[in-house]
Parts: sequence; structure tokens; C-alpha cells
Amino acid sequence: MRTTVPGGGPAQTGGPSSFTGVSEGTIARPVTARRRLNAVGTRLDRYASGTFILPAVLIILAFSIFPLVASLYVSLTRIKFAQGGVEFTFVGLDNYAKLLVGIDHEHFLGVFGTPTALGLAAGLAVAAALVWWIARYVRAGATVFGLVGRIVALVGVSALVWLSVETLSSGGRPGTMVVTFVYVFVGVAVQYLLALVLAMLASQHLPGRRFFRVVFLLPMMITPVGVAYLFRMLTDTSKGPLYPVWAFMGLADTSWVTNPWGARIAVMIGDIWQWTPFLFIVLLAALESQSIEPVEAAVVDGASRWQIFRAITFPQLLPVTGTIVLIRVIEAFKIVDLPNVLTNGGPGTATESLTLHAYTIWRALDFGGSAAVAYLLLFVVTFVGVSYVNFVRQRIAVAAA
Repeated sequence: MRTTVPGGGPAQTGGPSSFTGVSEGTIARPVTARRRLNAVGTRLDRYASGTFILPAVLIILAFSIFPLVASLYVSLTRIKFAQGGVEFTFVGLDNYAKLLVGIDHEHFLGVFGTPTALGLAAGLAVAAALVWWIARYVRAGATVFGLVGRIVALVGVSALVWLSVETLSSGGRPGTMVVTFVYVFVGVAVQYLLALVLAMLASQHLPGRRFFRVVFLLPMMITPVGVAYLFRMLTDTSKGPLYPVWAFMGLADTSWVTNPWGARIAVMIGDIWQWTPFLFIVLLAALESQSIEPVEAAVVDGASRWQIFRAITFPQLLPVTGTIVLIRVIEAFKIVDLPNVLTNGGPGTATESLTLHAYTIWRALDFGGSAAVAYLLLFVVTFVGVSYVNFVRQRIAVAAA
């Protein structure tokens, strides 16, 4: 439809752009560009977190995953220095076979002796407990994956118990594998019990408890090498600082490290003295953060201190206990400073741990064998850690219920 405007010119009627002189396409283009810009911004926001994390991931891969893969390749080779460089000869699983069934199996696994009745009874008790554990799991409704995992745990734990019983029996000699187990399981158990007792005492309103809290933490501030040299001086019965004490006890000029178990106990005492404070401070914090109302209600009901600890205090400590014991178990498997400085792995290889074993043959330029020992240690730590986590998780679930 046409209309006549003043001046005689025709005018069109229609949309709003008829009065402004701007077409609809001119308006749509900025809107489309704005939408595209918003879409790009949204996409960038989505990928921004990954972009900023990527450098850290690459650094972790470069400094942890790559050495892990490289050491696996080294464990499958024999390295020899040659003119102009290093020769790598692929030997497959020969380095592992040398440790398990070859010329180094006595160093790694030990010498088998004649099991005593007590050792056989302990081994059978552990096997029976594992079988009962699997049977109860089957009755409760087992899954295929869970059943396979428990069977693997049964076989692995039974093999480790059998190895320990055979090598610790009369006429036997434990290798570095069993010696490491002694450091881990005996040492960590004593550390936890001692730390729990000290934490229970330090949480009471006793005179001087703040002073003793600080004193109990001091050993953790010393480096492991410093602790090893400290105990090397303390156990010196000929001219050490405790010579008057040893002379009074009739132990003057007695060597601790000539007896295998005396040397192992000396190493474990140093490890216990250094790492008990770590468990102590965490357990103390857990005890002081517990709610006081259930304890007060139990006291009103006439419960004894032991009943309160068994039914209220300890179940609340289980999550913290599971974490700190796992940390200490993993760290205890890597013990190397104390046996190296305190006893140099002696007498013979009586105090040599798996880590010290790997270091010793590395110094002998057997890089492939050293990497094989390190990888076997990795397998053992992984197996023990996973088994422990699954076991503790069930106990925590039962305690929470």
C-alpha cells in the first residue's frame, strides 16, 4: 500500500525498519555474532581448567610415570659399560628368575630351615583364618570380582607366611624379603600401640602434658641418617655415651651387631623411636576431636574405662588408624637409612632390607638386578596395601553400622 507524504514523495508502510531505514538483516548480524562469541566463551571456560592443569600433569608424567616405565625396561635388560657408551642386552625375566630361583635366591628369599611346631601352628592358623574369611564372604553374597580378589589375597598371604615360617625356623636364614616384613609388621605394630598409649595419656588432664607433647615430637624432626648415627653411638658398648650403663649391666664390650636378632632389634628400636611421634600426634588430634557426649552417657550408665575405650573411643579412631597405619606400612617397606648406617646390612645380610638390597647391587653395577628388586618391592607393597585397605574398609563399615 502506498501513501503520499507532504512533498509528494511516496512512502512504504510495513515493519519498524520502515521508519528507521535499517533492514532486518542488519539487526540479525550483530545478534548472531554475539551468540557465536558467547558459544566460544563457554567452550573456552569448559576447557580452561584442563588447560591450566595440563602442565602439572605433564610434569608428573615426566618425573614419575616415565621413570617407572624406564626402570621396568631396565629390569628386563643387562647393562654393560662398553667403549663409547652403554650396551643394553634384553634378557627378559632373567633378572627376576635370578632372584627367585637363581643364584641370588638365598639373598632375596633366604635359606629354608626345619619348621618348628609353633611355626607350623602359626602358619596353619593364618591359613585357616583366611579360608574362614573367604567362606564368610561367600555366604554373605559374593561377586566374581570380589571372590577372585580374595582368592589371590589368600594365595599371596599364605605364600608370604610360609616363606617367613620356613626361613625363620631352626637352621634357616631370612632373606631381605622376610627381614623387610619383620621391620614392617613388627615395627609398625609396636609403633601404633606405643603411640596409642602415649596419645591416651597426653589427652588426659595431667600435669606437664604440654611439655611432653613437644618432647614426644622431637625424634620426628631428626633425619633418618642422624637417627642411625645417634643409635650407632648409643649401642657402642666400648666407648659410647652409655658405656657406664652398659658396664653396670655387665654388657661392656658387647657387640650388638654380631648377633642377627640383636642387630635387627637395634634397627627396629631406632625406627620405632623416630616414627612413633608421627602416629602419636595424629592419634592425639583424633582423640581430642571426638565428641564427649557418648562418653559422658556411658559414664552415667556405669561403663568402665575399658568398656568406653572398646565400644566408643576405638571405633571412632578406626578411620584415622586405617590411614596412618597404611602410610607407615608403605614408608616402612622403604627403610634403608637405619640398616645402612647402623649395621651396614650386617652381620652378613641379617639386617638388609629390600631397598638396601637394591642399593647394594646397584653399587655393584648390576643395574638390571637392582631394578628387578625394586619392581618386586613395588609388587609386594601394592599387594599388601590393597589387601590392607580392603580389610580395614570392611572393619570400618562394621564399626560404623
